[in-house]
Amino acid sequence: MQTTFTPEQLTDPAIQRSNDILRTCVHCGFCTATCPTYQVLGDELDSPRGRIYLIKDMLENNRPADEKTVKHIDRCLSCLACMTTCPSGVHYMHLVDHAREYIEQTYKRPMGDRLLRWILAQVLPYPTRFRLALLGAKIGRPFAFLMPDARLRAMLEMAPKTIPPVSRNDDPQTFPARQKKMRVALMTGCAQKALNTDINDATIRLLTRLGAEVVVAEGAGCCGALTHHMGKTKESHATAARNIKAWAREMDGGGLDAIVINTSGCGTTVKDYGHIFRNDPLAADAARVAGVAKDISEVLMTLLPDAAPELRAVSDAPLTVAYHAACSLQHGQQIKTFPKDLLKRAGFKVVEPADSHLCCGSAGTYNLMQPEISGQLKARKVETLEAKNPDIIAAGNIGCMMQIGGGTDIPIVHTVELLDWATGGPKPPALTATGKREIAVPILR
Repeated sequence: MQTTFTPEQLTDPAIQRSNDILRTCVHCGFCTATCPTYQVLGDELDSPRGRIYLIKDMLENNRPADEKTVKHIDRCLSCLACMTTCPSGVHYMHLVDHAREYIEQTYKRPMGDRLLRWILAQVLPYPTRFRLALLGAKIGRPFAFLMPDARLRAMLEMAPKTIPPVSRNDDPQTFPARQKKMRVALMTGCAQKALNTDINDATIRLLTRLGAEVVVAEGAGCCGALTHHMGKTKESHATAARNIKAWAREMDGGGLDAIVINTSGCGTTVKDYGHIFRNDPLAADAARVAGVAKDISEVLMTLLPDAAPELRAVSDAPLTVAYHAACSLQHGQQIKTFPKDLLKRAGFKVVEPADSHLCCGSAGTYNLMQPEISGQLKARKVETLEAKNPDIIAAGNIGCMMQIGGGTDIPIVHTVELLDWATGGPKPPALTATGKREIAVPILR
């Protein structure tokens, strides 16, 4: 794609990066075939190619974002399926992130939008605040139908029926390994600590059982993804910087073989810290952190070999697990087979939905800010998963779990919970949760 940025514009590192990305696009349109919003809406401007044109026009002309551009950029899920499909290697993620930051700086949203985005930015990254908000939403959920705004209804309807108690495993501390093979830091996250404490608990049990000393670093918290994808650079950099400093201290102290992340949306962002902080005084530490950041499945492929003696059967007959591939894992991190391979090693029968490459509609805060489109994607994803008639649905991202779990009675758990179960841990609580289809099987010791 030809661009016409001026030499003065190209002195801005963000413009220079976007210019490089734009020039790799050849207008081929392969991205439209895998773009969820284009599949739903059928509008060229709601495809990656259409959004690229809008972004190019906005940035080249150095003009404030207009309502049309904002509408179509806001509708983007950042699922990154287009990056997997693109034959030219267009780094759409960096381009759309720059566009969102530019929009935040140059466009004044309607008061309702500004208030909603402010609330989300001030609540979701902070577990205590989020817990309080969930409690309020739980109380207000029966009255969701009275809300005039679909986004407010979505916020109430997304609230879980039960809010788990705080897990003290998320406090800064060190968990010793049974037989130490490596030392890792666990990113405990933010929203996940309020929505589902079983995931981190299972991760710690599994890693220590398999030989990893697990550190929960003092000062680490939200990865910054939620505010980063809203274009709120100041807020996202502040939370990400705290992580970088916390993990750098651990790397300089006891050393780290990996920073383990069990929420793939966070993993995609942490692995991009080197780019995000490339012009920051923290650039060197950010690059170091990004270099050792690993999805939990990457670490387990080393710790849990095919013939691992820790593996045991959890039922007389293999349970069928429908694996949902989170976009941030399969497209953002290009991790496609590891979770499935691990589940198969653990004795589960793994199946995938027909639309495994397409988004479930969660996408961070997307299901709260674009509930209508998100709802259509959710309904399709649930339908294709249920068509496989699985006993369990497994995923590697809390957002996907909440989104899909709200539309089906099939139990949905994190992949790591099943692997913990198969290596001597407890049965995942969600498999016997009230109101869900129970998985009652004999455990073979």
